[in-house]
Amino acid sequence: MRTDVMGYYGLAKDVRHAGFFETEQHKKLFSHVKDAIKHGGLIAVSGMIGTGKTVSLNKLKESLSKDGKIIVSQSRCVEKQKVQISTLIAAIFYDLKNEKFFIPHGELRERKLRELIKIERKPVVLFVDEAHDLPRATLKGLKHLIETVNDRIGPASLSVLLAGHPKLQNDLKRSNMEEIGYRTTTYSLDGAIDSRRQFIEWLIEHCVREDVKVNDVFEPEAIDLLAEKLVTPLQVVEHLTRSLEAGHAANEKPVTATIVSTVLSGVIEDLEATITRLGYDHKSLATLLNVSQAEARQFIAGRLDGTRAADLHEQLLVVGLPV
Repeated sequence: MRTDVMGYYGLAKDVRHAGFFETEQHKKLFSHVKDAIKHGGLIAVSGMIGTGKTVSLNKLKESLSKDGKIIVSQSRCVEKQKVQISTLIAAIFYDLKNEKFFIPHGELRERKLRELIKIERKPVVLFVDEAHDLPRATLKGLKHLIETVNDRIGPASLSVLLAGHPKLQNDLKRSNMEEIGYRTTTYSLDGAIDSRRQFIEWLIEHCVREDVKVNDVFEPEAIDLLAEKLVTPLQVVEHLTRSLEAGHAANEKPVTATIVSTVLSGVIEDLEATITRLGYDHKSLATLLNVSQAEARQFIAGRLDGTRAADLHEQLLVVGLPV
């Protein structure tokens, strides 16, 4: 956000840097995930684009590391579509070993990994972000790796936490993935922020100077409109910024509902935006609905006839996509 806008409304810092808004739902989710990690296995945490997966999981990793009862490992490979099981195993080796070493190959690799985890006498968890892009063969490999490592290993155990879009959970539910999906404990971050109005007020309170009140920055009706129309924390932060910049340009303080309405006039609730937030494009949507890519593209663009569009919309609701 521009410094002149921040000064005009009395902001001490950008709303993008407000920090982590932890709710009771977050606390419950973290508690459940920590308990699942202690037992070992596959764990999936999903959330729409903009729900705050990255910051939430960073908070969880920070908490686990500070507590010291669970060893945290993380895959830092960014090309998830190409990641093989060997890459993820290497990530665990790198985070468990401090001195210079060579990762074994073949049968010796898994035996050495079991030995390392057993020596630690603590649960080990590997975090894998953007897991919705992992190849099916890699997911199967993770399942077999966990079974191999955790077989009669004692108090230590290995867990893999897969984080991704709702597409991840839906993929795990597919019939050709039940070998993995049935063995995965799943959680969702969608709905973790149950009161968007409370979140908006928290953002403003944490960014303004001590002498500035929330209603000095936004009219209550403007906050109500933002809370009604926006879905994810990312959307809230982005449109708060846009509203402040638009209000500054119009010399309005506090920002009015009229200004907010103008800012929100762009496309927010169309099907394409919703599908994208859920982690799908026309290719993955075609696979999910078992239709051609051309028909999926027409559906997203709103060019299918009403009856067919309604049929596909119903199928999305059946598989759990909130459209």
